[in-house]
Amino acid sequence: MPTLVMKFGGTSVANLDRIRRAAKRVGVEVAKGYDVIVIVSAMSGKTNELVGWVNETSPLYDAREYDAIVSSGENVTAGLMALTLQEMDVPARSWQGWQVPVKTTSAHASARIEEIPSENILAKFAEGMKVAVVAGFQGVSPEGRITTLGRGGSDTTAVAFAAAFEGERCDIYTDVDGVYTTDPRISDKARKLDKIAFEEMLELASLGAKVLQTRSVELAMRYKVKLRVLSSFEEQSDDAGTLVVDEEEIMENRPVSGVAYSRDEAKMTLISIADRPGIAAAIFGPLSEAGVNVDMIIQNIAEDGRTDMTFSCPVDQVGRAQKAMEDAKASGEINYRDLIADTEVAKVSAVGIGMRSQSGVAATMFKTLSDEGINIKVIATSEIKVSVLIDRKYMELAVQALHDAFELDKLT
Repeated sequence: MPTLVMKFGGTSVANLDRIRRAAKRVGVEVAKGYDVIVIVSAMSGKTNELVGWVNETSPLYDAREYDAIVSSGENVTAGLMALTLQEMDVPARSWQGWQVPVKTTSAHASARIEEIPSENILAKFAEGMKVAVVAGFQGVSPEGRITTLGRGGSDTTAVAFAAAFEGERCDIYTDVDGVYTTDPRISDKARKLDKIAFEEMLELASLGAKVLQTRSVELAMRYKVKLRVLSSFEEQSDDAGTLVVDEEEIMENRPVSGVAYSRDEAKMTLISIADRPGIAAAIFGPLSEAGVNVDMIIQNIAEDGRTDMTFSCPVDQVGRAQKAMEDAKASGEINYRDLIADTEVAKVSAVGIGMRSQSGVAATMFKTLSDEGINIKVIATSEIKVSVLIDRKYMELAVQALHDAFELDKLT
C-alpha cells in the first residue's frame, strides 16, 4: 500500500470537534487505499501552558524534565485521535516518540532526528492497522530519555516520517489554506500559490513566514519529499493548498514569488572599531557564544584605521548582544567608542528563484521604496533574495508597495 503522511497542527486539533473533523479527513485517505501516518501537535495553547508551569515551578529547570513535561501535550492528542478513528471503524493506534522509536540527539529542547526505523509501524500495517497516529515534536535520546525538537518541531517530525517511509506526499494541515505571496492580513491583494519551490519556501520561512518550520523545509528539500500545505477548515480536494516541490516542477521561474517580513528586528552598530584582520571574528565569535542570531552585516569604509560595524538580530536578543560586546571590550578582545541599538526596525524581503536568471529585482525594490519615501538602513542579498532593514512604522506600507510593484496579485 502507498503511504501518506498527514500532519495536524495545534489549531486543527484544538478541541474534540476539530479532532473529529481531522479524523474524517484521515478516513477519506484511508478509503483511497493509503496506509496513513498521522502526526499530531498538542492542542492549541497546551504547550504554552506546560512551558508556563515549568517556568513557574523551576526557573532554572532540568532540560530533561522540561522535555518530559512539554511533550505530554502531543501524547494526549495522539490518543484522542486514535480513539476517534477507532470509533469510525478505522483500525488505528497511537505511538509516542520512544515507541516508534524516533531516535534523536541528546540536545534537550532542540534535539535533531538521527533515524526513524520503520520496522515497528510497518509490522502493524501488515497486521491490518491502517493509521499510525504519532505524537509529533518528540523523540528519544541515546540515553533513553524523552527529547523534543524545538517549537514547531511537529512539521519536522512529519517530513522525517515521509522520508523514512518513502511517503507519496506529506500533507501539512494548518489554519491557512496554503502559501501566499505575502501576509493576507497586510495586503488584500495577496494570492495563494499553487506551487512554490523548496528554496523559495525555505527563504520565506527563515524570513518570517510562519506557514512551515524552517528545519522541515530543509529536510523536505534534502530528501525530495513532496509537501502540501492546506487548511483543516476548507473543503478537501485534490488541488487544494500549495505544493512545495523541486524547482524543475515549476513551469515558469517568476522573478519574485513572495514578499516576507519580520517585525521584531534590531539594528546594532559598533562605532569606531579597529580596521584590522580578525576584528570580525573578535566581534561575532562572542555573539555566537552568547546565542545571538546575527543576520545582516555591513562594515563601513575605514578611515584612519577605524571603521563602524553594523549587524541585525532579533529584538529580544539585544540585551544579550550588548552584554557580549561589553564583556569582549572589558577583556580587551575589541575596543569601540559606542554601541548604538535601534530597536524600531523591521526586515522586508523579496524572494524568487527567477532572480537567478532575471535582473532588475533589486533596482525595482529600491525605487519602489524610494517612491514611498522609505529609507533603507541595511541591505542583504542572496541568489534568490533581497532583504532590507527599514523603520518599523513603514513596514506594512513597504510590503503593500512591493507586492504591487512585482505584480504578485497576478500569480497563482
